[in-house]
Amino acid sequence: MPALICGSLAFDTITTFPGRFSEQILPDQVHILNVSFLVPTLRREFGGCAGNIAFNLAGLGGHAVPLAATGPDAQDYMAHLAAHGVETSHLRAEPDSHTAQAIIITDADNNQITAFHPGAMQLAHRLDIPDRADLAIAIVAPDGRDAMLEHARQLAERGIPFIFDPGQGLPMFNGEELAAFVARARWVAVNDYEGRMLCDRMGTDLAALSRRPGLAGLIVTLGAEGCEVWVDGQCERVAPVPVDTPVDPTGCGDAFRAALLYGLERGWTLARCARLGNRLGALKIASRGGQNHSIDRAALLSQA
Repeated sequence: MPALICGSLAFDTITTFPGRFSEQILPDQVHILNVSFLVPTLRREFGGCAGNIAFNLAGLGGHAVPLAATGPDAQDYMAHLAAHGVETSHLRAEPDSHTAQAIIITDADNNQITAFHPGAMQLAHRLDIPDRADLAIAIVAPDGRDAMLEHARQLAERGIPFIFDPGQGLPMFNGEELAAFVARARWVAVNDYEGRMLCDRMGTDLAALSRRPGLAGLIVTLGAEGCEVWVDGQCERVAPVPVDTPVDPTGCGDAFRAALLYGLERGWTLARCARLGNRLGALKIASRGGQNHSIDRAALLSQA
């Protein structure tokens, strides 16, 4: 059955500066900063949390239904998603906005300077949860602030179980708002840093958070260390999948969340979902960008 993916679609423009920012930026002169970086390499990738999750879920054989606002510049992106089996009927182009865009400069030490233009993402709250009876599960991933609040409320009202994935949007919300998200969600997925921030703002800890009424589980990803699965105060550590040559971590968390949606919709245990997520994340990290890896569904699921 379909999984609704509420979140952003974005273009990632990624450039590389072969020097070091520290050699170009004078700490005692930042009040009059005026620098330019020559970036001989540039690539433009399809990105955004909803797009990355949908791409991976479709690759696993799931029915991915992203709900996102784009600009009229996203036609190629929509065609790309459709070609990979993603349903695009709930992507809406805002005529006077660009699709969200991140412009990233990475230096020789892997430091990054990023400019993010939210564009149409700021209008995603205009999109309602679609009125269709076949939606089995959903995720509220990083998006415009109002959209995340509104979509979580609508999903709860309609009784559609969803994962709350605050991601980089977490700092937009105070403790009361985060508690409301958790109260409406069936599962919460965060990385270790986000988990600490979430607990700090809510005045709790992971064990107590996982005992909240109505919450079936809490997943904390730990990068190369695997992840933790918390259920009713008990923690299970899920081992990582070794990677010989990591290339680019962009989109690994989204690949993991696609695996959660795939498994949870099929009634798997949270730990089994996490094991698939670790395998899919390890596959993605060997490719640049969030949607350039090939998914061998049979091979991945044979180990699930």
